[in-house]
Amino acid sequence: MPDPASGNKGQVLALWITGCGQSELRPAPEPQLNAGEVLVRTLWSGISRGTERLVYEGRVPPAEAGRMASPLQEGSFPFPVKYGYCAVGVVEDGSPDLLGRTVFALHPHQNRFIAPVEMIAPVPEAIPPRRGVLAANMETALNALWDAGCGPADKIVVVGGGIVGLLVAYLSARLPGTDVTLVDIRSDRRAMAEALGVRFAPAGDAPQEADMVFHASASAEGLDLALSCGGFEASVVEMSWYGDREVKLSLGGAFHSKRLRLVSSQVGQVAPSRRPRWTHARRLQAAIALLDDPRLDVLVASEVKFEDLPQKLASILSPDADGLPPVVRYT
Repeated sequence: MPDPASGNKGQVLALWITGCGQSELRPAPEPQLNAGEVLVRTLWSGISRGTERLVYEGRVPPAEAGRMASPLQEGSFPFPVKYGYCAVGVVEDGSPDLLGRTVFALHPHQNRFIAPVEMIAPVPEAIPPRRGVLAANMETALNALWDAGCGPADKIVVVGGGIVGLLVAYLSARLPGTDVTLVDIRSDRRAMAEALGVRFAPAGDAPQEADMVFHASASAEGLDLALSCGGFEASVVEMSWYGDREVKLSLGGAFHSKRLRLVSSQVGQVAPSRRPRWTHARRLQAAIALLDDPRLDVLVASEVKFEDLPQKLASILSPDADGLPPVVRYT
């Protein structure tokens, strides 16, 4: 494989997951632009630790392979596959209306790529490209709030302080009068939560009697904790995706006596409350607009060079990894 650090700087390279816990940069064909497409030079891409870990470990269930596929991926599950969905870059060729514009696309980790115009979302100049990689995660968080139906003055608990959980807490705290607490076993999430205007509590001190609970820790223990936080007839919105893992829950105790509701939220479909009026494109543009807040930079504070990604991906995706996943820098 050519050395990306020393070879032709114009060469197109993409990250491929080639086996369980294995990845490499592979040359891609020189982009050939067709009508209705644009050529994008990537500036940043984001890593979704939970989802990409499942791909990296070959744990995508065959029955879910179609729904799990990202729009512009190549290859197939389990391996080899080119996967990812948080890319921000500059349009270098194609539609005159987009030339020179910073855009977001659901594209795997690749330094230059072609995408249909309808799959490109412009990023406003007020939003730094680096922060723009949060668009897909913000879209997931926005959809979850729609699925939940929470409103002003609600007591809201979010269990799981990854990027999605932090964004759910951030959006919830922007509703007037809400009382929002992020719960996580990692104490380093406290500073991030407080930077976003949200209270923090360790798992052993999670608030009780919440009106609405979101779960985003991807663990059975976290979901049990989320259920324990709900008040009478509260809803618990499950946002985690477990791949091929079975999850055991304690549905005795107060689950029935409190008449709790367990609600699934998944970004593949627009929430039913908005679906008659909202397209996926409208929802993505709304999510990007919500990124216009410098406080969100705490979620993209660390970075890794694109050419170093194959060597560092295992540690980045490790369940024991500290901090949030880094963003990938291409320049």
